[in-house]
Amino acid sequence: MSRSLTTAFALLLGTSALPAFAEGPTLSEEAFEASKQLYFEQCAGCHGVLRKGATGKNLEPTWKKTAKDGTVTEGGTLKLGQERLEKIIAYGTEGGMNNFSDIMTEDQIRDMATYIQMDPPKPPEMSLAQMKETRKIYVEEADYPTAPLHGRNWENFFVVIERDVGKVAIIDGDTKEVLTHIPTGYAVHVIKASEHHSISEPENPGRFWYTMGRDGKMTKIDLWQTPDKMLVSEVKVAYDARDVAISGDGKYVIGGGYWPPHFAIVDAQTMEPLKVVSTRGVNVDGNYVEEARVAAIYTTPHEPTWLVAVKELGQIWQVDYSDLDNLRIDKINTAKFLHDGFFDPTGRYFQIAANASNKMVVVDSKERKLEALIDVAALPHPGPGANWNDPNCGPVAGTTHLGVGTVTVWGNDPEGHADNAWKVCYEVETDGPGLFVRTHPNSKYVWADQTKHPDPEVQQSVQVIDKETGKIVKTIQITEEEGNAAVHFEFNKDGTEVWVSKWNLKDSKAPNGQIVIFDAETLEEKGRIDGLYAPTGKFNVYNRSNHVT
Repeated sequence: MSRSLTTAFALLLGTSALPAFAEGPTLSEEAFEASKQLYFEQCAGCHGVLRKGATGKNLEPTWKKTAKDGTVTEGGTLKLGQERLEKIIAYGTEGGMNNFSDIMTEDQIRDMATYIQMDPPKPPEMSLAQMKETRKIYVEEADYPTAPLHGRNWENFFVVIERDVGKVAIIDGDTKEVLTHIPTGYAVHVIKASEHHSISEPENPGRFWYTMGRDGKMTKIDLWQTPDKMLVSEVKVAYDARDVAISGDGKYVIGGGYWPPHFAIVDAQTMEPLKVVSTRGVNVDGNYVEEARVAAIYTTPHEPTWLVAVKELGQIWQVDYSDLDNLRIDKINTAKFLHDGFFDPTGRYFQIAANASNKMVVVDSKERKLEALIDVAALPHPGPGANWNDPNCGPVAGTTHLGVGTVTVWGNDPEGHADNAWKVCYEVETDGPGLFVRTHPNSKYVWADQTKHPDPEVQQSVQVIDKETGKIVKTIQITEEEGNAAVHFEFNKDGTEVWVSKWNLKDSKAPNGQIVIFDAETLEEKGRIDGLYAPTGKFNVYNRSNHVT
């Protein structure tokens, strides 16, 4: 790990001494610091920096919960004990936690089980002034080209996250060449491009891409540059972060923090931080939440707003960027814990998973209000989601789930098919829990992965669903290599190819990952792109900047 990344982890997780215990679990200082860093890398996303839980369980040493009827439940990692915790970490659970036996050593698993029985260190805050000090410019605006310098079909480029090495690969979708590996923040979760917008069209939608790393570093990429110059600037807006979005006019970028729990608005051209807003507040149950994290941010296609999902509050904040000095924020109560989502084909309705509530939330971005809550299976996780037409229900959308092998499909056309709108149309039983579902308007199939199943053989396969019948027509084994999984889908610009990642979980910092390309019509493998570092999310420039789901 680089020195800068180690420093970032130290800042995030604090430099406090080991917690004092009169009696109880203890670690050496070296083991404590190593476990603290590993917890950030592998566990904090689901369980929280303060370990209070969200998508994952509460991992505080002791906790007490009072139900609405006054019933008090107590628990905690101390109650589970060392042996039980080691087994959970090593082998995972059927409820959606994957096994870490392929990722952590036996010593790391043992130390992690001890670490989460100790009090968590509290991280520091980050001010706007601190953010401004981190800004770096690699290519001056005056040197931005007025036309692409490489002569390639850049609208069919794929921007690919290389998660554990803190890089993004740019791949030519026509020639299948890996053009460059761009250094970004650590473990980039999401990459967004400027998009077509009905109110104020940004110049050259899809040209500029913005990444958000787990370490809070936001980078700006210019696809018109030669590959060695595509990274043009960066700034750090948090110590732990997940998502980013660009305003509809292309003027601003917003980055959401897990810690500190806030969002920051940045000038899209200069990457100068302009405003920071805390997301701490009172949740839908009436309780104050300190670690109210920004799980996801999306640009509304027809309004001058962003939708900011505040995970632990169970709220969608619709943030109007028309006047930054007098920022209008409409706080929409929905359900916990918000994670990720996607728009319907009209761009009016936003559909987002509320993991802990087993619901899909629907927000009307025009009226800025809650439209519907849809009961689905355990722990929905649609990723970038999928919209298509069903012969019985009309326009529908679907989600995979972290907790069960099910794809749930619901109607999403209140104008043309009001009787089916926001109601479950049907469910598809798959072999295991998954993270991503994806399709394309030109394809007759929907693809679903099964990455969250503890059985390696299931993790390594994907399933293809026929839009007409709602049945699984093929299970495709992406790999049989030990420690590898199949994850995430993206279609090329015209929908004739499907790209799937073969992700090496055991050695994710080596260039042994692949993207496996399939013919979208015949479902036969066409080829593989080698030399990638743990490729996860893949984003086709045209599809993403034109809202193709």
